[in-house]
Amino acid sequence: MGEIKVSPDYNWFRSTVPLKKVGIYRIPLSEVTEILFTTIIAKRNRKSKNIIVDDDDSKIWSLYDAGPRNIRCPLIFLPPVSGTADVFFRQILALTGWGYRVIALQYPVYWDHLEFCDGFRKLLDHLQLDKIHLFGASLGGFLAQKFAEYTHKSPRVHSLILCNSFSDTSIFNQTWTANSFWLMPSFMLKKIVLGNFSSGPVDPMMADAIDFMVDRLESLGQSELASRLTLNCQNSYVEPHKIRDIPVTIMDVFDQSALSTEAKEEMYKLYPNARRAHLKTGGNFPYLCRSAEVNLYVQIHLLQFHGTKYAAIDPSMVSAEELEVQKGNLGISQEEQ
Repeated sequence: MGEIKVSPDYNWFRSTVPLKKVGIYRIPLSEVTEILFTTIIAKRNRKSKNIIVDDDDSKIWSLYDAGPRNIRCPLIFLPPVSGTADVFFRQILALTGWGYRVIALQYPVYWDHLEFCDGFRKLLDHLQLDKIHLFGASLGGFLAQKFAEYTHKSPRVHSLILCNSFSDTSIFNQTWTANSFWLMPSFMLKKIVLGNFSSGPVDPMMADAIDFMVDRLESLGQSELASRLTLNCQNSYVEPHKIRDIPVTIMDVFDQSALSTEAKEEMYKLYPNARRAHLKTGGNFPYLCRSAEVNLYVQIHLLQFHGTKYAAIDPSMVSAEELEVQKGNLGISQEEQ
């Protein structure tokens, strides 16, 4: 059994932060009646944490929502293909302890980017969140960019943190197979995903992170995996002119990861004014094996919004001076482009 899964931190997280299942039901009523009925059902299901946000009965969102509820522009985490919402448990524990409101999501089965964006928008509407900060890892980062693009006429994304992410699905050279993933059995889909995991020698913390992600991968069903791989490889790219005004931090690693050097360089070109958060090591999952550095970079990114209505932190809990001290202690420099 992996060390992370039996660690005191993970067990503490699972025992203190409830997982909410966001149920989505079909309600064939008029629009006004539907809203009233939604309110009634939400109240009935409050104990089981089931929430109604859509008219499609095949969608189930899972989320961890932690931190002060008075924060109306929280940081939302989107996982990679192999991840579930709890892969960000180290960010949730640390950031909420410092006063941030953090939400980690696990999205339901969506087969195209537009469908995902529409479902995500409805979820935010239900949570009464007009603006959010997004942290996306790999596929999660691509979906975060597509959602910012999707809502550019009525912006919902205030900033982006893109971890080991990409802007064009063609880098995987799988666009021609994207429409056939739904036919593949689960074991074949898992083999495709595992092929991108580090196979060479790694340090113990990275090995534990890989073991944990393999365990999370095993928990996903065939349709979940097939839909995520479809989103990951379906022919699509980010249109930068639609999101050029959004503050961006690009977070990546110098050691081996699933992203090629060319893909990283393309991200730098796409966001010439983005902050760069480089980690010397961390592989595909730095938020698990290099969580202290990742958490610091997240704080540095969010610091620029302190004192505004888009702050993700309770201003009474963490000061900018304390953050600067942490930044100096870790000796991590921020490169502005």
